Amino acid sequence: MVKVRRKRSVQHLPQQSFLHPILAPDSIAIIGASADPTKRGYKALVGLIKDGFEGRIYPINPKTDRILGIPTLPSVDALPEPVDLALICTPAATVPELVRQCGEKGVKGVVVLAAGFRESGEAGAQLEQALVEAARATGVRVIGPNTNGLFNLHKKVNLLGLTNVQPGGVGLISQSGNMLLALTLEAENYGQIGFSTYVGPGNQADVGFSDYLQYLGEEVNTEVAAFYVEGFNNGRQFIDTARAVTAVKPVVVYKSGTTAAGRQAAKSHTGSLAGSYAMTVDLLRQVGISVVHDSDEILPVAEGLSRMQKAAGKRVAILSDGGGQATIATDRLTEAGLELATLTEETQAALRAILLPHANTSNPVDVAGTSDTDPYVLAQCLEILERDPNVDQLFLVGMFGGYHLRFAEHLIGQEMRAAETIIELVARTAKPVVIHSLYTPVKPPPIRRLREEGIPVYASIEHAARTLAALGERGIYLKNRNKQTQVVTFEPDPEGLALFERANHEGRNLYEHEAKQLLQRHGVTVPEEILVRHPDELEGLSARFGQQPLAMKVVSRDILHKSDAGGVRLNLHSDASLRAAYDDILASCRNYQPGADIHGVLVSPMAPRGVEVIVGVVRDPAFGPVLMFGLGGIYVEVLEDVAFRAIPISRYDAEAMIDQIKGRKILAGVRGEAAVDRKALADLLVTVSGLVHAYPQISELDLNPVIAYPKGYAVVDARIICNPGV
Repeated sequence: MVKVRRKRSVQHLPQQSFLHPILAPDSIAIIGASADPTKRGYKALVGLIKDGFEGRIYPINPKTDRILGIPTLPSVDALPEPVDLALICTPAATVPELVRQCGEKGVKGVVVLAAGFRESGEAGAQLEQALVEAARATGVRVIGPNTNGLFNLHKKVNLLGLTNVQPGGVGLISQSGNMLLALTLEAENYGQIGFSTYVGPGNQADVGFSDYLQYLGEEVNTEVAAFYVEGFNNGRQFIDTARAVTAVKPVVVYKSGTTAAGRQAAKSHTGSLAGSYAMTVDLLRQVGISVVHDSDEILPVAEGLSRMQKAAGKRVAILSDGGGQATIATDRLTEAGLELATLTEETQAALRAILLPHANTSNPVDVAGTSDTDPYVLAQCLEILERDPNVDQLFLVGMFGGYHLRFAEHLIGQEMRAAETIIELVARTAKPVVIHSLYTPVKPPPIRRLREEGIPVYASIEHAARTLAALGERGIYLKNRNKQTQVVTFEPDPEGLALFERANHEGRNLYEHEAKQLLQRHGVTVPEEILVRHPDELEGLSARFGQQPLAMKVVSRDILHKSDAGGVRLNLHSDASLRAAYDDILASCRNYQPGADIHGVLVSPMAPRGVEVIVGVVRDPAFGPVLMFGLGGIYVEVLEDVAFRAIPISRYDAEAMIDQIKGRKILAGVRGEAAVDRKALADLLVTVSGLVHAYPQISELDLNPVIAYPKGYAVVDARIICNPGV
C-alpha cells in the first residue's frame, strides 16, 4: 500500500516573540514542588518526568531534600542559573515576593497558578497590582495569575498533569480550564488531532492574548491557532496582531458571552471586558479570523484549516449517496454563506457515463444506489468534480467507509481502493476535499486510512459545513487582503479643530449643525439648514426654501434625544406654521427638561422618502473606534441588523459592510423600488471612518437616519459626542 502524505505549506512569522524560551523552555523551576500526589507541585513534576522532558528541572521546597528522586532547592535564590520558566504553585499572598525573587534571579517567565487576584474583588486587585509591579521592576514576564498552566507537547513540557494528549499542529489558548479538558478528551476520542502548545491565560495581568497569538504565528509546530475567549482586555492589539498572523496561518476563535447574562458571567469569571458579541465577531472576521459559534466546532474547524488551509472560493460540489443528507448538506452550506457550484455540461456528462440512469448529476450529485454495489464510484465522481472549473471545494456526504458493514463484506476492497484514490486526489489538488460519513464513530478501515494521511472525516454534516465555510472565508480573505490594507485616512483641518476647541471650552458636545459642518468640510453631503436663535429670524424662511415642506429641530446641549423631548416638528409650509412650531418646541423641551439650555432651532427642507440607514461610531473600551452600518430609523436597536468594522477602514471594508446586512435586499430595491446608490453609501462610510481617525476628540458619532436614494443620500440627523479632555 503506497502512502501519499499530503504536503502542507504552513508558513510562520519570523521569530520575534519573547515567549519562545518561556513556552519552549530548556530549564524549569517548580516553586512549591511537593511529594503530595494531590498537589500541583507534584503533578507538574511527574508530568515532566513521565513525558521525558530533556531540559533541567529544579524543584524548590525548603522542607525536603528530594522529590521523586530529584534534588530540591531551598529557595529561588539557590537556583544555579537563570531558568527559562518557573511554575509557582504557592498561595496568592506569597506570589508578588516570589515574582520579585524570580526576576532578580534572571528567570525569563513565571506561571502563576493561584486564584484570589483581580477576579476576586478589590483586595485581590491590589495583590495583582503588587504582582505586576514586581514583574515590571525586575523584567520577568508573568503568565496568569489564576491559570491552570500550560503545555508544549513537542518540547515534552506538560505542567498540567494531563495524560493521553498527543502532539500535533493545533495551538490552543483557553480562558476556561474545563474547555481545555473537553477539547483534549474530544481529541483523544477522535484519535487524529494533536496539540502543539496550550496556555491558560488566566487574568492576563502581564502576558495577553495578542502575545500568545504572536507566538503561535511564529511557532514552527503550530499549523493553526485556536482561542476560547470570554473577553478581550485589549482587543485592538489582538486584531492588529491577527492581521499579520492570518496572512501566514489560520486562526480560529470561539467567543463566549453571546447573551447579556453570558457576558456578565464572563466578567465575573475573568474580570475581562466582554463587549458586544456581534461587534466582536465582525472585528475578528475583518482581520481574517475564523469565528465558530458552537464550542464543539472549535476542533473540527481547526483541524480542517490546519490540513487544508484555504479554498479559492465558496462554490461547493456536493456528492451524496442519499437524497436526505444531500438536502441537509445543502441547507447547512447555504446557511453558512456558501454556494452550490453550477456544474459544467462536460462534468455532468462524465458523471452520467459512470452512474445509474436515475442518478442526479446536477449539484448536489446523488449517485442513487450506484455505490451500493460499487463504492469505488464515489472516488471516481470526486475526481470528475475536482476537474470542474466552477468548483472550489468538494463535499462527500453519506456512508463512505461503511458499505462493507451495511451491504457485503467483500466491498471492503473497493472502499479501501477508493480511500487510496481519494488520498492521491487530495495530495495533488489545491481544492479542499471534505468528507462526512455516518460510520465515522465506528472507525472502519477506509476511514482510518484517510485519517492516517491527515484527511479529516466528520461525523457531523454541520461540522463539515462549518469547516467548508471557514476554508472559503479564509481563501477570499487572503485573495482580498491587499485591498483591505488600503485604508483611507486624512488630516484634521483648522476649522474642524476649532469646532472641538469651542465645544470643549464650553463643556458641551458639538451641536447638530456643527457636526454637519464638520462632516461637510470632509466631503459628506449634508442638506441646507439654518440655525434660528430668535423667532424674528423665521420671517421669510418658507419662501427662501421655495415652499418645500420644512422640518424644525431643537438645538440644545442638554437634550440629545430630540423626539423624546418633543423637539421636532415636521411638514411646516408657512412662516406662521414655523412660528407656531418654534413656540411649541421650546415649550415642550422646557417641560421635558426644565432649565435645559436651548441654543436655538434648525430649519431645513424635509428629506424626500428613501431607505433609512444608520452610520455610527463608538470607541469601544477593548477595541477602540468601531464603525457601524445598518438599517436606520427607530428600529435599529430592535432589528439589530448591523455590521461593524474597526477604524480606519478600506473601501473594500465599506462595500463588505453593505453586503453583510440582511437588509441588503432592501438596498438593492424591492417591489419596484429602485436600488440605492451603493457607491455613495460606501463613500460615506469611508469618509466617516477617516473623520473619526483624524479627530480623537470624537467619542461617539451617530448619523441616524441617513436617507439613501438611487442617487446620493441625505444626512437627516447628526450627533457627535466629544471625548472629554482631548
